[in-house]
Amino acid sequence: MSHPGDAPEILKPDADTEQETDEPAPHEAVLEKGRGRTARSPLQIPLKGWRDILIRVVSETLKDNLGLVSAGVAFYFLLAVFPSIAAFVSIYGLIYDPADAQQQVSSMMGLLPEEARKLMLDQMQALTGGSQKALGIGAVVSILLALVSAMRGTMALMIALNIVYEERETRNFIMLRLVAFALTIASVLFIIIALALVAALPAVLQQIGFGSWVATAFSLARWPLLALLFIIILSTMYRLGPSREKAKWRWVTMGSVVATLLWLCGSALFSWYVSGFANYNETYGSLGAVVILLMWFYVTAYIILIGGELNSELEHQTGEDSTISPEQPMGQRGAHVADTLGKTP
Repeated sequence: MSHPGDAPEILKPDADTEQETDEPAPHEAVLEKGRGRTARSPLQIPLKGWRDILIRVVSETLKDNLGLVSAGVAFYFLLAVFPSIAAFVSIYGLIYDPADAQQQVSSMMGLLPEEARKLMLDQMQALTGGSQKALGIGAVVSILLALVSAMRGTMALMIALNIVYEERETRNFIMLRLVAFALTIASVLFIIIALALVAALPAVLQQIGFGSWVATAFSLARWPLLALLFIIILSTMYRLGPSREKAKWRWVTMGSVVATLLWLCGSALFSWYVSGFANYNETYGSLGAVVILLMWFYVTAYIILIGGELNSELEHQTGEDSTISPEQPMGQRGAHVADTLGKTP
């Protein structure tokens, strides 16, 4: 019982009722030395911090059900690929002989399993069998259909990145589709540049008459250049895809590099597995090639989301502001992984 003049009693919450949080308080960042809590770029994070990040990446991959999410993204990729082929053939047929498109594109599909590559090339052959007039008339319709289908695939990936970055979609109807359209156009430009590097430019160099050493040097350099372009596209996707304050480029590059390397290795291994061990045609019959193509899209989507998980946990490791906005205290940065600290396993 209290008496007048006594100091007021300070009530402390019971241990059972205290709220537990996964992230340490901001002031604890200074106490966790040697873990990169004050890092201003991923390169400043020490080995202990990387250990924490990789453990959380594995945990978040399971928590976010990336396998299921990747399957949905792969489905939309599959819906987009054939209208995109039709649009490409229609545009190519307005300028050049559309039959040449099949030969030029086939050199880009080296990482695809044989059955999936044959399926896409057969579709191109069927489209190039039409007349030049038919290709011209179908160009506008094909392009519109391809853009709509490709935008759906892009939006599915954007939703998946919201899950990875633990964000809720806050962009309005128009802004969401404008971002999806911009990312889709960027992807189309990447494909066009890739075609120019892999298929068209070598033929141009040969016609101009450059020496063999130039052709050899270009043949060696074009694949690293293509990988660099893929890294740029992924970084742009990681930066603009989630509904959050945009991250600085340095915080989306590492996941893009890792995803690119994993995608190259994963595609090669999947192609080797399909050609050497799996027999989808016996199991799925005439649908075997479609299933293989869908599985390759699944592997691609899964790897892209893994890269996103890595980027998000890299931001989650530091207490410094990783967004492009003016320096803000934690909790006012407009991004979950920038406003909180990832737990130490």
